[in-house]
Amino acid sequence: MIRLLAKSIREYKRDALLTPLFVTLEVIIECIIPFLTANLVLEIQNGCELSTIVRYGVILMVLAGFSLFFGRIAGTTAASASAGYARNLRRDMFYNIQNFSFANIDRFSTSSLVTRMTTDVTNVQMAFMMIIRGAIRFPLMLVFSFIMAYIMGGSMAFIFLFTIPVLAIGLAVIICKVHPLFVKVFRKYDTLNNSIQENVQAMRVVKSYVREDFEKEKFSTAAEDVCRDFTRAERIMAFNSPLMQFCLYSATCLILGLGAYFIISTQGVALTVGKLSSLFVYSFQILVSLMMLSMVFVMITISAESAHRIVEVLQERSTITSPANAVMDVKDGSIDFDGVDFKYSADAERDALSQIDLHIRSGETVGILGGTGSSKSSLIQLIPRLYDATEGTVRVGGVDVRDYDLDSLRNAVSVVLQKNVLFSGTIKENLRWGNPDATDEEIMEACRLAQADEFIQLFPHKYDTYLERGGVNVSGGQKQRLCIARALLKKPKILILDDSTSAVDTKTDALIRKAFREFIPDTTKIIVAQRVASVQEADRILIMDGGRIVAMGTHEELLKSSPIYQEVYESQNKGGQEDEA
Repeated sequence: MIRLLAKSIREYKRDALLTPLFVTLEVIIECIIPFLTANLVLEIQNGCELSTIVRYGVILMVLAGFSLFFGRIAGTTAASASAGYARNLRRDMFYNIQNFSFANIDRFSTSSLVTRMTTDVTNVQMAFMMIIRGAIRFPLMLVFSFIMAYIMGGSMAFIFLFTIPVLAIGLAVIICKVHPLFVKVFRKYDTLNNSIQENVQAMRVVKSYVREDFEKEKFSTAAEDVCRDFTRAERIMAFNSPLMQFCLYSATCLILGLGAYFIISTQGVALTVGKLSSLFVYSFQILVSLMMLSMVFVMITISAESAHRIVEVLQERSTITSPANAVMDVKDGSIDFDGVDFKYSADAERDALSQIDLHIRSGETVGILGGTGSSKSSLIQLIPRLYDATEGTVRVGGVDVRDYDLDSLRNAVSVVLQKNVLFSGTIKENLRWGNPDATDEEIMEACRLAQADEFIQLFPHKYDTYLERGGVNVSGGQKQRLCIARALLKKPKILILDDSTSAVDTKTDALIRKAFREFIPDTTKIIVAQRVASVQEADRILIMDGGRIVAMGTHEELLKSSPIYQEVYESQNKGGQEDEA
């Protein structure tokens, strides 16, 4: 885990290595200063001249200046290394997520990925900064201060050794009790963030159903759950401070008592006042180092679970990758399903698709109808290899989709999914997701085919109109038409519309289908719909039920042979027939 996390340091390795160096120099100087101060006190007791005091003063000032300088540089390099490390860590996670297949994404919730890239990375960043600075400074300060204390006070320095086991045992108990709590807390963070994300995205629904109080209660429950575990963890960690204070004051009392005894009993021969004062300084440095070192361990304990969660994302490998010697060119838009079964995970109780045998000619228009849960979307997601078939083979252009280069395959297949997504930016910027090099004329042509140009021309800034995140400042039907235009700009060999005209009126829907027939006749078109009117002019219509193709034929053939199609057709045309009567 550490090796994998360390790979993200990269260009900040220099700062990460310089920080311990400057910290070491700072610690050495800080340990020398009390030693020189004790010597100065001794010189004053012996009646030294003013020049001696001035010389010591200048040396101490210079050393203090160097200590400040090295500390400042160490702080700068530590900040640069930790912030840069966090940036690289987020970048590596984000880049890896972009390679995830839908199956990989299904393993992590969106809220969990957001928490891992924000809160968890921040925890690891803080731990990293403490490691390259604090975890170097405090052990060095502990060792050097003890050595200097031994030089100055002899056997009295061993007083400090009695405090170390007490602190070590106390810290070990605290860490053992706190770590499991933080494991639970970060999982509950995911639940909390999921509640927030779900509420914000569905705010219009929440308000229209007057469910604000219910959502507040749900959020409060999740927040209270996190607060409860955090409070328990903080209560346990709170024992760290009084334990440190106890050790600090105990050592101070022992040094004061024994030091006074030695000074009086030996008349300053075994221990001088100057050495006693330096011992106090070293005792303070030793015990503060122990206290801060315990805080480093606590921070590392907190970040350990965060590091584990980050590594889970970094180690996740896409279940769908391009093969070696992949096919780079899609010959045509023909599609073949041969004995295809599919389930979303190995643990799924039943197949989402079963015994699919389907052959679509290039340039053919195929409609797909079926009730909710009939796996219409599952079927079309196998074509651009968003998922892989569990059994059987899916071929595009006569080639198994698993033999294609993923980018080449997906550039040849445009999918307009049920959930239409637009990004913050202008209309042009959104449409160029389909083709970054598309000219203004190509953009306008695609919008005319998708029946979007008419309403775009009504905007004050036309194609430079700014769309808010998610396209909230355009209607559902307008959003669908923009997404269709974006798909058309890819100039695909296969165009899949997954119920993507549900929000447009029947007249516009008919115009879109007419444009497809006239202007892209060689493109294979698959139209998943709920309305019979959207597919009745298709070359063939598939009827799906329970993950199977239960009927296939033209509109006229299905009206004669398929009870499901007859029922859907009659229910959707009943109102019109009654009006005519």
